[in-house]
Amino acid sequence: MTQAPATLAEYRALLGDLPGPDTASAAGAVERNAQLTKPPAALGRLEDLAEWYAGWRGDARPRIKAPQVVIFAGNHGVAARGVSAFPPEVTVQMVANFEAGGAAINQLSKVFGARMDVHAIDLDTPTGDFTQTVAMSEAELCAALSTGWNAVDAATDLLVTGEMGIANTTSAAALVHALYGGEASDWVGRGTGVDDTGLRQKVEVVAEGVARHAGGDGLDTLARLGGREIAAMAGAMLRARVERIPVILDGFICCSAAACLHAVNAAALDHCVAGHVSAESAHSALLERLGKEALLSLGLRLGEGSGAALAIGVLQGAIACHSDMATFAEAGVSDG
Repeated sequence: MTQAPATLAEYRALLGDLPGPDTASAAGAVERNAQLTKPPAALGRLEDLAEWYAGWRGDARPRIKAPQVVIFAGNHGVAARGVSAFPPEVTVQMVANFEAGGAAINQLSKVFGARMDVHAIDLDTPTGDFTQTVAMSEAELCAALSTGWNAVDAATDLLVTGEMGIANTTSAAALVHALYGGEASDWVGRGTGVDDTGLRQKVEVVAEGVARHAGGDGLDTLARLGGREIAAMAGAMLRARVERIPVILDGFICCSAAACLHAVNAAALDHCVAGHVSAESAHSALLERLGKEALLSLGLRLGEGSGAALAIGVLQGAIACHSDMATFAEAGVSDG
C-alpha cells in the first residue's frame, strides 16, 4: 500500500491491521549473532538493535544504505497566547535555514549519510487556537497526515522525523496531557526557554485546551490539540510501518506524535526506537508511557530531529557489527 488513507476512518482501519516484522529474518539474525566473534551479549543493546532491525527489513544480515531525515514545519494559533520565547516568524526563517543547509540537522544528516527533506505545511495558515476551537478539522488533519505519508521514500531503510514550529511544545504537552492525564504541569516544560511567567502561561493554556477537548481517541486528540507538523510526523511514522521501515524517534514533540498512534494501537510503534531522551522535562515520562528506552542522553532540546539523527550512528554501528563481523568459523577462532 502506497496511497495515503483519505479519511480518519481509513487511518483507524489501517492502525487496526498493521504489518509486523518478518519473524524468519529476526530468527536468522539471532542465529547469526550467536556465531559472531565475541562473547554472548558483549555488544549489549547493539545486538538487540541489530536483531530488531533485521526483522523489520526482512533480512537476517541487513545493511543501512539509505537513511532519510524528514523535517516538517507548521505554525500554531496558540502561539498568540504568549507560550513561546520566539515569535511565529521564526518558523519561516528556520525553514529557510534548513533549505540553505545551515541548521544543526543539516550537519548531522550529512555526517551519517542521510537524505534530508523539508516540508513546510501551510505556514501562512496557523492551526486554530485550541483554547478557543479545534486545532484542525478532519480534512486539515488528513491533509497533514498525507503530507507526512507522502514524504517517506519507500526506498529508504531508516527514517527520522523532525519538526519546526513555534509553540509546538505547548501543543505536544496538551496532546500527552489529554492522552495520559495527570496535571498540566506534569507535561509542560520550558520549550524554547520561556521564563517563569511564560511557563505558568503555558500550563494554563494546556490545562484550558485539554479541558475544552476531552474524550476521543488518539486521532481525535491530534486534530483538536495538535499541529500540522506533528500530524505529518505521525503520518510518516505510519507510512514507515506499512513499508516496514524502522524509525528513530526524536524528542518530546516527535514522541507526542507517536503517542497519538500508540493511543489507537499499542503495537503501532513496534518499528520505532527512541533515539534520545531530551532535556524537555516531560520527555522521559513520555518515553516510559510509550515503553521506549532511549539510546542516548545528551541533554539535547533542539528538536529538528537532531537527537534521532545522531542516533543513526548507533544503528549504523549495530548493523555494521552484526552484518560484517566474522563468525567464529569464518575467522578460525574457537568458540569455546
